[in-house]
Amino acid sequence: MTSSAMKDKPFKIDKRQVYKAYKAVKSNQGAAGVDGQTLKQFETDWKGNLYRIWNRMSSGSYFPPPVRAVSIPKKSGGERILGVPTVSDRIAQVVVKQLIETEMESIFLPDSYGYRPGKSALDAVGVTRERCWKYDWVLEFDIKGLFDNIDHVLLLKAVRKHVTCDWALLYIERWLTAPMEQAGVRMERTRGTPQGGVISPILANLFLHYTFDLWMKRTYPDLLWCRYADDGLVHCRTEREAEALKADLQARLAACHLELHPVKTRIVYCKDRKRNAEYPNVTFDFLGYCFRPRSVKNTRNRQLFCGFHPAVSPAALKDIRSTIKSLKIRRQTQLTLEEIGRRLNPLLRGWIEYYGRFTPSALEPIYRHVNLTLLRWARRKFKRFAVRPTQAGRFLEQLARKPDAVFVHWRLATNGWFA
Repeated sequence: MTSSAMKDKPFKIDKRQVYKAYKAVKSNQGAAGVDGQTLKQFETDWKGNLYRIWNRMSSGSYFPPPVRAVSIPKKSGGERILGVPTVSDRIAQVVVKQLIETEMESIFLPDSYGYRPGKSALDAVGVTRERCWKYDWVLEFDIKGLFDNIDHVLLLKAVRKHVTCDWALLYIERWLTAPMEQAGVRMERTRGTPQGGVISPILANLFLHYTFDLWMKRTYPDLLWCRYADDGLVHCRTEREAEALKADLQARLAACHLELHPVKTRIVYCKDRKRNAEYPNVTFDFLGYCFRPRSVKNTRNRQLFCGFHPAVSPAALKDIRSTIKSLKIRRQTQLTLEEIGRRLNPLLRGWIEYYGRFTPSALEPIYRHVNLTLLRWARRKFKRFAVRPTQAGRFLEQLARKPDAVFVHWRLATNGWFA
């Protein structure tokens, strides 16, 4: 594209920005949108497709297609609606996201962790772990249907304050009002930003930056808090303080057309050996970790004591078992142990890396579950083990003790897992 041709366009968008966005979308994969076009189909004419995106965005004629609505079950029951943009629209959204992200990052507060570069859920769990040792009470809160209920007027007020690029602002406004489509039926939208859209997380963070983060800084400047998207915690000194905060937060969210989730919002007492009062709620789940009183070992004298610590939550353990079950390993007798390892090890590494950061011993039930699954697989595959489970266990345990053990969890410990 010549420089004279670019000057004819009302918006100056570098074609390299579009290509960079395409590479980001390609690395994340994702499903097809309402047009049914997959990423693989897009790539058959990727140069022409990228040119069309660039040409329309730089001329101001890009209008987002409808977002495909997909219903997925929620862990707590009911359904959540995800919005799946088309491949082309995901690329266009990434172009704008990459443009505005630096500006947004400069204003976001340190205790906002969700969907931000250089921050992770484990960072949020780690800082929460330390603060629970210092503060006796926690207000655990969840914002009900955040992505479905964000007020467009309030959101655009914040966007216009920080987004100075005309074309980025234009397309953000168009994305907010793009309809959703499910089973051929189009639904117009007057609020919310589709959960599943590339631009949605940064817009939701901006909305909550003003709705919650800055409000906390003004109203309760001496209280520590942590927020990951629509899930958050505030550490309080007394139960009365937590009750007052909860009431004020309800009012604040109502003023911004949001509401606290009535079930997932609770006051929790951080009970341990020194804080031993009675209270009905002494546990909470946050980002896949369960915080509760539990026996932990003193790193200095190796003595056990009751501390308030995080470990992988029962709900997360249940999800992990369901994932393992879905692989149907025990019936895959046509596979070798090495082939099963190639399928299972990437999952195990991810679980160990995330849930093994704090209280790694809590993952041992999963290791035993994997081993029992392998034991049943071995008894199906090898006739000599069909009615000899003890011998099958010894066979697997010998393999587990090798330095180059097939499965990553075998390299951590093996004692008694096949008994």
